[in-house]
Amino acid sequence: MNEILLGIDPREQSIPALVWAADEAERRGLALRLVVAVPPAHEGLRYDALAHQSALRLRAESAIADAEDLVRELHGGLRIVTERVNGVPATVLRDLAAHAALVVVGSRRLGRAAEMFSENSVVVPLTARAPCPVVVVRVPEHTAVRPPTLVVGVDGSPSSQAAVAFAAAEASLREARLRAVWVWPPSLLAHDDLDEGLAERRRLLAESMAGWTEKYPDVAVSQEVLRGHPVEQLALASQESLALIVGRRGSGGYSAMRLGSTVHGLLHRAMCPVITVPLPQRGERPGDPARADRSPPRTTDRPLPVDPLGTGPPQPPLGTVGREDAPGPSAGSPER
Repeated sequence: MNEILLGIDPREQSIPALVWAADEAERRGLALRLVVAVPPAHEGLRYDALAHQSALRLRAESAIADAEDLVRELHGGLRIVTERVNGVPATVLRDLAAHAALVVVGSRRLGRAAEMFSENSVVVPLTARAPCPVVVVRVPEHTAVRPPTLVVGVDGSPSSQAAVAFAAAEASLREARLRAVWVWPPSLLAHDDLDEGLAERRRLLAESMAGWTEKYPDVAVSQEVLRGHPVEQLALASQESLALIVGRRGSGGYSAMRLGSTVHGLLHRAMCPVITVPLPQRGERPGDPARADRSPPRTTDRPLPVDPLGTGPPQPPLGTVGREDAPGPSAGSPER
């Protein structure tokens, strides 16, 4: 886990995502890997399809060169690796995420249907299935707000515990305040005891945050229970935040179901970068802070296993890396 992975979109470069990834790599002392994926052609050997594919490759090379130049202007000493891969972008980034501490992407603001079903969709399938935290940068972080604040959504589930662990470590790294928010949706029961329910959720929130002030004594932690819809309340909390951090359910059906309605809604409505944290891999503990691995990154070209639907085990390598003549492959809890 010795690099930050940034997905470059040759159609629409996201400067906020590039700046975020470069800054985070600098903070963590990690290499920054810039990756652009060229989708496969689906029109056989038709001349217009091959011409379109060639033009897209040229655009990809230009986009990644421009991105590298900008990063070097921002952080001259940062280690940068560039890579062009033939393959479906979401699948390419998901496979490379196995070797990354974080994956960072911008958002093209596709409609909900396009994000779930279109081949051009990256944000939803990547966020739902990547093995490491995914950062979606639609708008820049709010660096002018003082004190700098990270917001973490908490609901007591294992996925939110993973989010809290990441958020506490990130707040310490950034010397930021951590705002823990538990959103309590309105009850459908007419005789719901508000005082008792509020006290119970404050207790659960305190239990979820227990131990983090001792682990990170430099981080000031505030705890709030808000009444309302989780997406609306967390989106409001994001308006003055460096980032909004939430957990991911982990397994289930298609991508949107894996994310859950709250995370899916926040990807559209949050007013700061959204960091989605998966459950830890087997053998890892949620409370372990991220540590920078300063070993040099591998830069050799390598084939990638391709699984376009993301539903099965890795298949034999079909994609290729860095070759112009190579053909591409065929195509939480109830309160969250």
